[in-house]
Amino acid sequence: MCELTKVLESVERGESSAERLLPLVYEELRKLAASKMARERPGQTLQATALVHEAWLRLAGSKHHEWQNRAHFFAAAAEAMRRVLIDRARSKAAAIHGGGWQRVNLENIDLPAEADESLLLLIHEALDALAAEDSRAAEFVKLRFFAGLTVEEAALALGVTDRTGRRIWRFARAWLFDFLEEQDEA
Repeated sequence: MCELTKVLESVERGESSAERLLPLVYEELRKLAASKMARERPGQTLQATALVHEAWLRLAGSKHHEWQNRAHFFAAAAEAMRRVLIDRARSKAAAIHGGGWQRVNLENIDLPAEADESLLLLIHEALDALAAEDSRAAEFVKLRFFAGLTVEEAALALGVTDRTGRRIWRFARAWLFDFLEEQDEA
């Protein structure tokens, strides 16, 4: 059992604080954030370090630490990063862009893609709708889009085989395409 898993278990039992996790996961979280931020549009003011810190504050500030293992923790970290980016996008879209929508090509979602605020809000809405139908597929998309994981890495994080991961990804992409087409027609 790796040190991270041991610390996660001790946090779950209440024997230690979440702050013991930071040194163990900081560099990996920073790499994930840097990968995501490198694909953001030019002029982005949020730095990878700031994204990690914001996500960490959300993770550590949560009263319910139910991280079962390394994969579960990084899934929670991906969700925290997603929420930070969505909150920033909402505030910018409301203040600057008037909340306008735009058409999205799903091929841009295949890897962590360049995304402006309105695109992030549209993806957020789509993920919420997907989660209502298939929560595992929504988690897979979050890991791919917001944490920058490959299909194989996302499958591992969710505890499924590569083949199942590819099937989930195909389903999620098709579902998202249909959802976005409906939004575009509305």
